Amino acid sequence: MPDEKTLSAYEKAAEQGIDPRCIPKKLEGHVPVDDQISYPKYSESDQETWRFLYERQMQYLPERVCDEYLRGSVKLNFTSERIPSLKNLSAIFKKATGWKIAKVPGLIHEQDFFELLRKRIFPSTDYIRGKNELDYTPAPDLFHDMFGHMPLLTDPDFALFYRLFGEVAFNAKGIQRKWLETFHWFTVEFGLIKKKEGIRIYGAGIISSLGEVQHALSDDVEVKDFNVDKLINQTYDVWHLQPVLFAIESFEQLEKEFRKWSKSEGLFK
Repeated sequence: MPDEKTLSAYEKAAEQGIDPRCIPKKLEGHVPVDDQISYPKYSESDQETWRFLYERQMQYLPERVCDEYLRGSVKLNFTSERIPSLKNLSAIFKKATGWKIAKVPGLIHEQDFFELLRKRIFPSTDYIRGKNELDYTPAPDLFHDMFGHMPLLTDPDFALFYRLFGEVAFNAKGIQRKWLETFHWFTVEFGLIKKKEGIRIYGAGIISSLGEVQHALSDDVEVKDFNVDKLINQTYDVWHLQPVLFAIESFEQLEKEFRKWSKSEGLFK
């Protein structure tokens, strides 16, 4: 049995039986990548859900999210009209940063996830949440994966950091696993970045959530300066609005400080 101290937040949630969709699953065999991915036969209800979520979130993103995200969403040709094609998005990634996309069945085991990242492959679902979970779903879906994560992967600096993260996390053991899951939470999922015009959002978990995108820059949140050692020991709960967030100075700082910490932990040469 794993030590309670090394369990990730999702592993703890799974043990408590909160939501079976939050139990990471090992990939069995090959998953389609890049031009191997087919476009599903989405129902009109699915397309309506995408339109609703896209239009609702886009109301809140201006003056809240970073420019790198907005530029990325333009590069990916996002519109409210139709759920994007993973195959088409992957083609854009290849030209922008050399990344590709893999279609995965849901929340995958961390080693499978990291293995894909270190190969510059982003794992994405291709199903969308139901009408009963429009405001929040704890399980991954295509809106979170596409709308939340993918625009930043067209940015070279962020893409460089994320490949490094996959390389480092793949080598982690014991408590290092927990630290890296926490690092991912407070950066990739719930990160803030300082800009000359003020603090902006870059984390996918905030960008794709109605509640979080309105909450993250409010006075109800304590924003701490980015510090790896403090960040990895910060507690959090996946089921509630986040009361504490961390703000980086730049994506270059994120990559540089993460690389330095990883070397100190013997996770990267």
